[in-house]
Amino acid sequence: MFINLNPDSDVPVFQQIHDELVLAIARGQLSDGDKLDPVRRVAKDIGINPATVKKAYDLLVSDGLIETAGRSGSIVRPGAHTEAQERQLAEQLGRVVALARAQGFSPDELHNHLSSTLKHLEVSS
Repeated sequence: MFINLNPDSDVPVFQQIHDELVLAIARGQLSDGDKLDPVRRVAKDIGINPATVKKAYDLLVSDGLIETAGRSGSIVRPGAHTEAQERQLAEQLGRVVALARAQGFSPDELHNHLSSTLKHLEVSS
């Protein structure tokens, strides 16, 4: 699995798991239809409570990136984005852009950061 945790991070473990899996999907390391390891196996491998992994998986479900079917497990389903996801993206980007502009970043700097981030995702695939 594509999960690297930083025990010294201020980011909660469930969020680190979520973020690692989002990156794996974005980079093409996990594709539509790929099965994720069961919650209990991930928890055992990492040495954490299964509820923590379930919280990460639940967040991925709410993001529309995976589907979970009880004992059948969880599979990657990034598919086409919905209108709700478009609104969510616009809201999240709006908050990030507003914060960055308040911190003094210019529109050109923001564009450069976004382009660099997108290139990093493509290079990593």
